[in-house]
This record gives sequence, structure tokens and C-alpha cells, in this order.
Amino acid sequence: MHPHDISGFFASLEQLNRDDYLILDYYLECQGDPELAAAHFCSEQSTAQWKRVGVDEDFRPRFGAKVIELRILERLEAPSYPLDTPFAGPLTACRLKIAHPHANFGPKLPNLLSAICGEGVFFAPGIPIVKLLDIEFPAVYLEAFAGPKFGIQGLREQLKVQDRPIFFGVIKPNIGLAPEPFAQAGYESWLGGLDIAKDDEMLADVSWSTLETRSRLLGALRQKAEQETGEPKIYLANITDEVDRLLALHDIAVANGANALMVNALTTGLSAVRMLRKHTSVPLVGHFPMIAAFSRLPHYGIHSRVFTHLQRIAGFDVIIMPGFGSRMMTPHAEVCDCVQACTDDLSASLKPALPVPGGSDWAGTLAGVYEQVGSIDFGFVPGRGVFSHPQGPRGGAASIRQAWDAIRQGIALPDYAREHPELAAAIQAFGARE
Repeated sequence: MHPHDISGFFASLEQLNRDDYLILDYYLECQGDPELAAAHFCSEQSTAQWKRVGVDEDFRPRFGAKVIELRILERLEAPSYPLDTPFAGPLTACRLKIAHPHANFGPKLPNLLSAICGEGVFFAPGIPIVKLLDIEFPAVYLEAFAGPKFGIQGLREQLKVQDRPIFFGVIKPNIGLAPEPFAQAGYESWLGGLDIAKDDEMLADVSWSTLETRSRLLGALRQKAEQETGEPKIYLANITDEVDRLLALHDIAVANGANALMVNALTTGLSAVRMLRKHTSVPLVGHFPMIAAFSRLPHYGIHSRVFTHLQRIAGFDVIIMPGFGSRMMTPHAEVCDCVQACTDDLSASLKPALPVPGGSDWAGTLAGVYEQVGSIDFGFVPGRGVFSHPQGPRGGAASIRQAWDAIRQGIALPDYAREHPELAAAIQAFGARE
């Protein structure tokens, strides 16, 4: 691209019809003139060759992505990460905001991601380091997406829980346990006070634990636990699989009594989630495999809040995400960004999704998660904190409910534990982690 051609890839936001554009926020490191690099960046993700040879035309005004803000951060002698490429430096680190016309791809998540995270972005000339930090969506674009069918309030109504967090538990051992003892562990956790007992995200429809058998056993025990406790319960079945099997697995699990379903969003694809959202009559829960592979590096890839927004837009009612603490290796601010992305005012047409920040949680970490989230609208998802409890899953679940009672009453956990043996056993077993 010759320097005198770059003006067609620049605009002020005031010159544009805001409803026609997504606003993309990128960090990038580029060689040479940052303005020329930014123009290449817009060209490659939109029109590329923007006219035919010998024809008086210009597709950039309607179809071109446009730089609306370019901020120089610092000069670098080399890329942030060592790369086996010709990019030795020096480089310029920039924040770049781009207005991208969504008519280029329409309300289709595979095509959206192909444009803003594809070849034109991560292989743009002279730009070895790129991270997509955020997307602003106009309301008119989001109107094409149904979003969560139930959302936070719908899930609360299903469980008849309005005044506290939702308590999940990942049934353990997660891999290798036959369906009968697996179902019994879930049943015990419901009796102890869990709202939702769930399959692990790695537990599939496999020969030694078929979804048909597992969901039939857990569906029956869920109903038994409801009768014995007087509380609604949820069995959350993982139906992650090849896309052409999702609807069949959905139907098997729901017919057998699974009253919520989990899908690993990136491994199956967000478009598959939209398909399930149209088909289902139960809440959909997203898990985060592969997201860290895209998001963990601070200056390369895709920020995890982008995936959180996209999962909500696709139709997840609940979004499980890497949580607080060192175990999940996610910066505190990033976890907060993802929690906020579940509930922020994206569009009046999209319900909020329940955020579930998790990772090595137990009764003793509940207060910290509650404080960080800042409201009761979150899910708390222990695994070993319930199922490795010295008194078994029933005792582990009871310790979670007791921890919440202590928080609600303003009583220190060790003090409350003096009269609550399940909580005391949890502190003794898991307190050394802190």
C-alpha cells in the first residue's frame, strides 16, 4: 500500500453511523510508521485490494475497516515475545481502535471471528504482536442474537434461590468413576446442600460412562434429592462432543432428567451453542477449555472478556471462567472484567448470564469470591472442596452452606465452625491451602 492511499482507512467516529460498526480495541507492536501499519491492519481485515485495476471505484468508504484512534505507547527494541520471524525490531507498541462495518459478515459468529481474529489480523504485514482486547457492539447488531434464554433470574426461579450465590459442585473423581458411584456422589452432595451437581468438562459420552446411563441415574437421584430436601436441584450434564451429535445428546440427557447442560464453548464452537439455544428448554452452561491458550499472554491473542461476551451473545445462561487466586493464573482484574462481561448492559435484548469464577475453591474461599464479585449474583463451584471433604460429599456441601450462613451473619469462619462439624472438618482439611 502506497502511503498516499492510507487515508481511506482512517475516520473519526463522528463521521460514521455508529450503528453500522463494531468498535475493536487492539494492542499491537508494529515495524516502521505506525499509521501505515494501522492502515495495513485495517485493509487486511476488511477490503484488502479495495479497487480493480483500471476501474474508478473505491470500496473503502462502505466496506473498509477504519482507524478511529491510534495511541503510541512506547518504542521497543524487540517484540514482547521472542519470535522465530524476521521481526527483530525496533518496534512501536500501540493501542488501536478500529471501526469495522459489521455488514461485511453479518450476525454470524464464525464470520465475525474470521474477520477480527483471522489471517488479516494475526498475519498483517509488519505487525508480529497483536491482542484483541475488547469489542463494542451496537445494539442493532445484537438484536439478531437471542442471548441467554434463562439468564440469572431464570436460573434462580428454577432453583427457588433468590438471596444467596448458587452452589455448584464438580463430581469427583471426574474421570474413571463408573456411573453408579458417580451418581451416588452427586446425590450425596445434593443432600448436603448443593444446588447443582455437575459433570466435569472433560467427562464425555464414553464407553465406561455413557451419557445415557449417567444422566438416567443422576436424573432419578436428582428427583429423589428434591423430595428429601424440599429444594429444587439441577443435574448439569456435559454434552460436549462432535457438533453433529449435540442435539441427540441434548435430547437423551434432558429426557433422562438432566435439567441443565454444559458445553465447552470453544472446542465445539459458538455457532453450535446458538444452535442448541434454539433447540433447548433447559439452561446452557459454558466452560472454558482452550480460552487460556488464546488469552493468557498479556500482549498476544484475545482477551478472555471477549470470549465471555461472545459466550453470552451465543446463548449461555451460565459462564464458568477461571477464577481468583494463584491456581488459575489469571490476573485479578481480568477475572473481574469477565464477571462484569456476564452482567453489563450489552443490550436491552440480552439477559445477564451468571458468572462462575472457579478454581480450587472450598468453604474457606467463599467469602473472598463474594467480596471480589461484589454481589450474590455468582456461582461458586468447588470440586475437591466438596467431594474430597473428610465427611464425604454430603459433608463437603454442608460446609459450603455453613460458610455462607457465617458470612451472612457476620461471624468468623473459625468461630462458626465450633458448632458446625462439617465446616470445622473443611477448615482442617483444606485450610493449609490458604
